[in-house]
Amino acid sequence: MIVINVKENESIDKALKRFKKKFEKTGVLRELRSRTYFTKPSVQRREEVLKAAYIQQIRDKENK
Repeated sequence: MIVINVKENESIDKALKRFKKKFEKTGVLRELRSRTYFTKPSVQRREEVLKAAYIQQIRDKENK
């Protein structure tokens, strides 16, 4: 359970924004979406490798 302490004189909008950030970091929605359908382990590994290659390519581009 996520707990957000609302500070004195803090607007609800700011508290809601902090809640959304914490909720996003937990990865609950991402996991729910991934569980809606079954992905074969081989396909999942392939996607992870492609994602890692893409991220590495971006990092290499930044370092040039």
